[in-house]
Amino acid sequence: MFWNDRFEQMPVAELRKFQLEKLQQTVRNAYANVPFYRKKLDELGIKPEDIRHLEDIARLPFTVKNDLRDNYPFGLCAVPMKQVVRIHASSGTTGKPITVQYTRKDLDNWSECMARTLWSAGVREEDIYQNAYGHGLFTGGLGFHQGAERIGCTVVPTSSGLTERQVMLMKDFGTTVLVCTPSYALTIAERAEEMKIDLRALPLRIGGFGAEPWTIAMRNEIEERMGIKAMECYGLTELSGPGVAFDCVEQNGLHINEDHFLAEVVDPVTYEPLPPGEKGELVFTSLQKEATPIIRYRTKDITRFMTETCSCGRVFRKMEKLSGRTDDMLIINGVNVFPSQIEALLLEIDEVEPQYKLVVRKKGYLDHLIVQVEGKKGVYDAGEAKRKEVATRVARHIKGMMGLGAEINIVDPKTIARSEGKAVRVVDERPK
Repeated sequence: MFWNDRFEQMPVAELRKFQLEKLQQTVRNAYANVPFYRKKLDELGIKPEDIRHLEDIARLPFTVKNDLRDNYPFGLCAVPMKQVVRIHASSGTTGKPITVQYTRKDLDNWSECMARTLWSAGVREEDIYQNAYGHGLFTGGLGFHQGAERIGCTVVPTSSGLTERQVMLMKDFGTTVLVCTPSYALTIAERAEEMKIDLRALPLRIGGFGAEPWTIAMRNEIEERMGIKAMECYGLTELSGPGVAFDCVEQNGLHINEDHFLAEVVDPVTYEPLPPGEKGELVFTSLQKEATPIIRYRTKDITRFMTETCSCGRVFRKMEKLSGRTDDMLIINGVNVFPSQIEALLLEIDEVEPQYKLVVRKKGYLDHLIVQVEGKKGVYDAGEAKRKEVATRVARHIKGMMGLGAEINIVDPKTIARSEGKAVRVVDERPK
């Protein structure tokens, strides 16, 4: 039932003891070998030997994205470069990229976390596994590749793009597992429909999706259009890549690989730790990384720890599906808006497709939100009056659920750019 019985069923007290030992090792490694962390700890008057209990993590400094950018490329590396066997990096679209180094042991641990993730989703060695994540410096492609190879699947590394070819290979190879971003899964489903290929009639049975926020409504849409179970994988470049947390059969919250990552939820304003059940910002400390140990990384992701015992039998703590990111949050005329909230509302309207873009502009002194969403073909065939009726209904729905006024543009089918990786959903045109 479990990929790793030892850790996934380890008594909680024993797991906490293991976490403390690894936390102490991580702090010692960072203090001895990373000048950035030594300076941070010295400024706070903290030595590695001061970490005696798990709760002492609250005494340690936070790490933020700019810290990683400021130490580009290898300032946070804790081992000699001759021990580094791979480097990954973020896209760097908002500045210098985030770089992460890996020793052989780091890659082995990452593969272990990904194998657990995929095994929990139902992936087995007999599966034909099509990996449509981008391969390269982005961690998604090779992360998902390693996990599947660890299990023993037949891996088809298509990478992203060439969507018609993706569909053809799914049909010809008898693909049973597809992994990619959720937005690209919808692009694949749409192209298959255009090619008159019913994905639901193929052997395809599991999808492994992550790398971008997606709602339960989008999960339902993918499952319906592809005839699969759509399972979630959470991760981030700063912590090695995908495989930090994962879905189980409940599809209700994500189990954290707690032997590798120590998680906290903190108040995003005061940064004080919050108790289980309270929503705040997710913070992670790596516990077994050799090359780039990370202490208290503020992810900007919003979630809460779930208190319920999971029926799957895993002891790993669960976090709720992310409700947004503090840096993705838009403030529109004083209303806090997460794109995922609007996505969920759009997917409740039958006449529109799950393809949308949010544009925010100034109109006089006020913010003005424009929601561009594709109408289904039948809406356009019915004429302008039908489009106006649907737009009015969408606007009323958003206003009624969020108290937010919005201009709704029902645009032609297939006019919003499709994504082969992470979808761009927001364009903020307001003066900075």
